[in-house]
Amino acid sequence: MKAEGFLAALALKNNFLLKKKYINPGNLLNSMIVHSKAFLTNGVGVHKDRLASFELALRDADIETCNLVSVSSILPPNCKIISRRHGVKFLKPGQITFCVLARNETNEANRLITSAIGIALPKENNKYGYISEHHAFGQTAKAAGEYAEDLAATMLATTLGVKFDPNVAWDERKQLYKTSGHIIKTRHIAQSDEGNKHGLCTSVVSALIFID
Repeated sequence: MKAEGFLAALALKNNFLLKKKYINPGNLLNSMIVHSKAFLTNGVGVHKDRLASFELALRDADIETCNLVSVSSILPPNCKIISRRHGVKFLKPGQITFCVLARNETNEANRLITSAIGIALPKENNKYGYISEHHAFGQTAKAAGEYAEDLAATMLATTLGVKFDPNVAWDERKQLYKTSGHIIKTRHIAQSDEGNKHGLCTSVVSALIFID
């Protein structure tokens, strides 16, 4: 389900409730969704059918019971990143769950596929951070994860006015970002796998899952 479609449906519902006077217009703004927690997860699935392999990857990531809605790249202020083990306890079967999702798939034998999520957190908790998603062919999980982390950190750095040379290697820029006093932490999660040797569909997913 696309985020735009869900938000459009939510707006129509709120408009109906307003007309029926079931809700107070002054409280409508407070009902906007800003999550306070999130966790990172990843998984891989293999099956003869494309959709089933994706489902198995979601199961491996412990998020198969959710109706996932993909959103873009902003980590809300004061949003705490918790462990996957703790985060999945907040999920309920059938709930609409917002996420930043990276996925990839192949049915070519031995073809390397990767998905990755990177995040960058500002020093001040009351400021927003950035999330990036990335998928690639022929790239290791380490390389894809660092690339996604680099993307998130660079996007955050540009909004905070941190000066840097984009041609400098990521490891050097990572230290620069942290010593700038603006970016306190960056991290990533990635999942890679090789295409099944018998030609079955192989899917990989990496995701940041928002929870209340």
